[in-house]
Amino acid sequence: MEPIIVNKQSSIRIEGSKILYFDPLEVEALHDADYIFITHPHFDHFSLLSILEIKKDSTVIVTTKDIVEELLSVGFQEEYILIVRPLENHVLKNLEFQTVPAYNLHKRNHRKEDGWVGYVVTLDNVIYYIMGDTDATSFSKEIKCDILFIPVGGTYTMDCLEASDLANKIKPKLAIPIHYGYVSGTIKDAKVFKKRLDKKIACKIMME
Repeated sequence: MEPIIVNKQSSIRIEGSKILYFDPLEVEALHDADYIFITHPHFDHFSLLSILEIKKDSTVIVTTKDIVEELLSVGFQEEYILIVRPLENHVLKNLEFQTVPAYNLHKRNHRKEDGWVGYVVTLDNVIYYIMGDTDATSFSKEIKCDILFIPVGGTYTMDCLEASDLANKIKPKLAIPIHYGYVSGTIKDAKVFKKRLDKKIACKIMME
């Protein structure tokens, strides 16, 4: 299995010394997750069915406060739920992460006051930034990372032009476009994003 998989929307699997999932959606039933990260409670990012397909007895779920009651209702124990807010730093076993505010600048779909997040995760000395549903905020412009997962579909997030401008500011080694082909955006947005990237930034389109 590939070390990085993006299977739909913003559903990401990263495999290293730990197996991490972000906003799992329509995933294989592997029951192998060490950590599951949820950015916010919208249906295309929070799927109880998908979480149950990948969780094991020791899985820790990292989430905003919005979905805790639902997790408890399907058998998650409180000790395996880590509730986060924007602008926090956490150190877990073989894993460090910080939360970055994720919100829209001129739309009301994702409000700053909702307290939703993206994640900057360091695993095996690689820094991943999973942005969540957001526009190009002042917070996102300050992030340094090796691998950037960035929404490009527009409507509910930044569009592919705004995303490419932001990626060129962040300057990751690798940029992976996400959040298209489901509720908004198409493969064309991912291709335009790739075309507009600085040539020093590698780009991998993982959802065709």
